[in-house]
Amino acid sequence: MAPMSFRSLALVALSTLVFAQASDVESSAASGQRANALAACAALNKSLGSTLVQTSSGPEYDFSVHNAWNFQNTLFNPTCIVFPRQTSHVQTAMKAIFKAKAHYAVQAGSHSAMKGWNNVQDGVLILFSHMQSVVYDKPSHSVTFEPGIHWGNATSQLSQYGVAVVGGRVGDVGTGLLLGGGISFLSPSQGFAADNFLSLDVVLVDGTVVTATATNRYSDLFTALKGGANRFGIVTKYTVRAVDVGTPDDTPFYGGHILYNSSYAAALSKATAKYTRETTDPKAALLFTITTTLIDGVAEQVCVLFLFYRGSSLPQSIYGDFLAIPAVDTVLSPLSWTQILPARDPPNFVSSNRGFVQHFSASAVVPEDRLVLSALNHFQNFSSAFLHNGTTSGMNTTSFILTPILASQIAAGKAKGGNSMIAPGLKGPYLNVQRSEQFDAGVPDIPAFVQDGMNLYIKQVPRSPGLPLFMNECDQGQNVYETYGNFDALKATYKKYDPTRFNMQYTQGPMGL
Repeated sequence: MAPMSFRSLALVALSTLVFAQASDVESSAASGQRANALAACAALNKSLGSTLVQTSSGPEYDFSVHNAWNFQNTLFNPTCIVFPRQTSHVQTAMKAIFKAKAHYAVQAGSHSAMKGWNNVQDGVLILFSHMQSVVYDKPSHSVTFEPGIHWGNATSQLSQYGVAVVGGRVGDVGTGLLLGGGISFLSPSQGFAADNFLSLDVVLVDGTVVTATATNRYSDLFTALKGGANRFGIVTKYTVRAVDVGTPDDTPFYGGHILYNSSYAAALSKATAKYTRETTDPKAALLFTITTTLIDGVAEQVCVLFLFYRGSSLPQSIYGDFLAIPAVDTVLSPLSWTQILPARDPPNFVSSNRGFVQHFSASAVVPEDRLVLSALNHFQNFSSAFLHNGTTSGMNTTSFILTPILASQIAAGKAKGGNSMIAPGLKGPYLNVQRSEQFDAGVPDIPAFVQDGMNLYIKQVPRSPGLPLFMNECDQGQNVYETYGNFDALKATYKKYDPTRFNMQYTQGPMGL
């Protein structure tokens, strides 16, 4: 081997020095982060006590750390966890965090797929497991609830009054869904979940507490939180519109699910696009999924259609294309709302599985057959490349999900004051195109080459101009805010309520503000 030149030796020495300096900077930053978190936790322990602020391993601390839905978020160890019982506890926590410049995270339902969005290493975790009240007020026909409630439990508790809130489509999901916009099987008639806000109690980054409504001095903050996710403050109380759905003894809905062979994936995708284009009846709701699962080394794919109608049957004029496609299994019947959204998800329901790395990515397209089929084709190619016998991806499940956003849903939201997501001139309809992946038990992170494949898929299925991406099911590398119709107002509102950009610096969340 030829001897190295003096230039080569110099370059090696320089690169070693640069690496060492970078490592020193990184080590110093990590050390500073730990010190700041320790200072915040010490102050909180003194002011709130060891029951509300836990700084070491114990049953509640350990369960909380390891209960996040996305396995990646169970691998962080917060310096302390704050278990607030009321808004003032959150206020005290944020004052200490702000003063110490400590990193922090907030966890409500723990269902985020985004790494680091609901847990933190060497920081303060605020966890709402003790704030789960839900109260129906009949005179105002509204529901007030705390952020720790899950939709299945909220549905169960409200069912005695014959009402529900516009929340998630899965019982295990929590209230963080609201701040990302939120989609429900009630959305075609009621708008996005966030469109149904009436008032919000919010703790700002410096510990200030405000109540935001559509008509008070914080109306800009109120609108920003309709899709603004975790960047504008911590909501400690939601008051939202109630929706009449009947008690568990009533069955005002008809529907269920239909299982199809994967050979009909294209036909079903086209039928979903047509449904989105042509359906004007707000009593109709639909969700179409294609899931590929690795079973004993063989990729098995199945198509499932979830369909519900507020009436005694499924209108042929709306659902006829789906009903004409041969099914493997059909489960349709009159339903109560608590049957559509039960308190607990069915066993082995993919959306509720804990203990696995989870991942989402988002697109949104006008409901044209060519765009939907292109998205499906790229999904099938992705699944074939990363989910097959002998794969080293560590992935066991991929899903392709089409959610119709009907024109009636957009109109309902605008009638209730609008949100930060939908542009004033957008009337719709459109399709949310989501993809999700689940990895094998024990896989701690997404391999780099798999993330490269995911990034390629995102580029291959671009959103149609003018359509917003869905924050709740995006990839962390997607700048969702810039797709919002009210992006400029959103940036101005963020600057007003967080002028030092504390939230963007000290907690994980969506990019772009």
